[in-house]
Amino acid sequence: MIYLDAGTTYSKIISDAACFDEQFFVRQKDNLHYFIIPSSVVKTMNIKPERSCGHMSEANENEIVALALGAQKYVSKEDSTILDLGSRDAKWIRFKNGRFYDMDWNTSCASSTGATVEMLLKFYDVKPEELKYDEEKFNVTCGIFGMEKIMDSISKGIKPAEAISKFVHGIAFNAWNFAKRPNKIYLSGGFCENKCLVDSVANYCEVELLGRFVLCEGLINKIN
Repeated sequence: MIYLDAGTTYSKIISDAACFDEQFFVRQKDNLHYFIIPSSVVKTMNIKPERSCGHMSEANENEIVALALGAQKYVSKEDSTILDLGSRDAKWIRFKNGRFYDMDWNTSCASSTGATVEMLLKFYDVKPEELKYDEEKFNVTCGIFGMEKIMDSISKGIKPAEAISKFVHGIAFNAWNFAKRPNKIYLSGGFCENKCLVDSVANYCEVELLGRFVLCEGLINKIN
């Protein structure tokens, strides 16, 4: 059986068998195999998932439902906010007394997502590990205006990595505000691997990382 969270850039897959190339293998847990595969590669494969969600699949599950089901086993039984930051969208869920209480889903603004950061890193030839938390942030309300701030800063002599770090801090601040300023965020999605973003969010609240497979695990929980 295959469970697929098909994101814009990368797809996360959990399978009961080692059925994909070893280069995509991430880990084995509870006799299940975890893979991260570029979505462009997944599109060339003849994958027939048991359940799926995400922009790049013929999804049969709502992503918010998958996020809620996947996060339940990780969060506390009291008030908990789970924020999923991916390449294309941002979404959050709040549990109160262990039960679903509130949510929001932003699919229309790239200033809250990873696609803009990915493009900036490629354009300026900056590696993700070069980004460092910066106390200063760009007050970004739009990805396009954010890029303008970055280009202006670089033209004045600021290094690209420093300018992008300020932009990432702006994304972190936006995300915290978007999630209604909780005291703690359980962070899901690709940004879990961006230390600059994680450190920036931690400037505003406590952060616990859930990793990139929460939605996939939610698909499995739906079966069970």
